Amino acid sequence: MNNMEKKKGRILLVEDDRTLSTLVRDILEINRYEVVLCSNGEEGLVVFKSQKFNLMLVDIMMPKMDGISLIKEIRRYDNRLPIIIISAKYMKDDKVDGFRVGADDYVVKPFSTDELLLRIDAILKRVQRAQELLLTTTSEIIEFGNSKLNVADQSLTIKNKTVHLTSKECYLLRLLAMKRNEVLLREVALKAIWGNDDYFIGRSMDVFISRIRKYLKEDNKVEIVNVHGLGFKLVIK
Repeated sequence: MNNMEKKKGRILLVEDDRTLSTLVRDILEINRYEVVLCSNGEEGLVVFKSQKFNLMLVDIMMPKMDGISLIKEIRRYDNRLPIIIISAKYMKDDKVDGFRVGADDYVVKPFSTDELLLRIDAILKRVQRAQELLLTTTSEIIEFGNSKLNVADQSLTIKNKTVHLTSKECYLLRLLAMKRNEVLLREVALKAIWGNDDYFIGRSMDVFISRIRKYLKEDNKVEIVNVHGLGFKLVIK
């Protein structure tokens, strides 16, 4: 490969299986990603704090610090870094737990490297689209009830109290606010923000809805209600 060829991004790979991690690293590097490899959760957290990455791949069952604990720690510092779990744990509850702590995707071992590459590319493209959308909506401020959503800096202000949102929180609330008092269909939101309407991605969206509800508790003029079998509605009282 031409050394001058532009890298597609930096990936932090946290995996204790030496054979698998070496294989994944080599495949990613062949596909123009720069990879930093860590063999346990504690090492991964130290490296995360000291360097910048575009995406993170994390195993769940690791020594010193498991993947779920690692993701929880990372989300204390960074809500925007895309994280994909790669794990041999395949039960539905395992996947839900992963999405609940802040993972963006979940790949079950054994997996094909082609599938992993497609998932990585899809997530990074969604991040790029979100960044491009920010550039085209720098002056967009949406007001509803006692709330003001500033899309440019991804902030929500309610009665002079401001909280900063993640990209997904911002764009999900934006969709709800744009369709206030109307039903926002689940599949529409999932495809617009996550790129697909997979069941487990849907569970991830439910987590984001819960977070947004907590923010909006300060505004007694708005409420997000579930519309059974369809989606959600931002009701202005």
